[in-house]
Amino acid sequence: MTKSPSTLGIILFIATMIIFFVVYTFFSGINYFDISLKANAFVLPLIYAGAAFWSVKTFWNNHKEVSFKQAFKRSFVPMFIGGILSIFSIYAFLNFADTDAKKLLNYQYVTRQKAEMDKEYVSARKILKHQKDIDELDKKYRERLPSFSPEAVKGKDMLTASHFSGYFAAILIFYVILSVFFGAFFRTKTMYQETENQE
Repeated sequence: MTKSPSTLGIILFIATMIIFFVVYTFFSGINYFDISLKANAFVLPLIYAGAAFWSVKTFWNNHKEVSFKQAFKRSFVPMFIGGILSIFSIYAFLNFADTDAKKLLNYQYVTRQKAEMDKEYVSARKILKHQKDIDELDKKYRERLPSFSPEAVKGKDMLTASHFSGYFAAILIFYVILSVFFGAFFRTKTMYQETENQE
């Protein structure tokens, strides 16, 4: 018996929150932001893609005809439910339950941005040969430095409701692309097999 898309969505939500709290519990130190970023970039997409594939595949195994719409829905719905519940829960946790974790993430985000800017500046300075270009680079670098001063970053918050909405919009694009792929793949496969059987 195949699990319903909504049930799989709840399972994905639980899996996401387990990963979130594992990172929060064991890695909320100097590398908290970096590890969170890696978990979001590599671990969660694999889990969500795997769950979407399993959802469509089990449905396809139990039905002779699978339309694009059915395959798309079986893929998209679990990811959407798991994703939106996770976004709301993580937002609520960081903004209301543990604001210190939010402050740490914001601080490490700004620190990372500054480190990346410094790295780019040093790399570019090594490449440039003409003094005019070096002076221009130095000027731009000095102009950007005040944006990383304690006063400038004091109110900087990358974990607001609007930012979370933006994150989810980007994630939604991933869900749609993956679901379109699975929808086309399983529909095409079904149609191809039916054509072979008719011959």
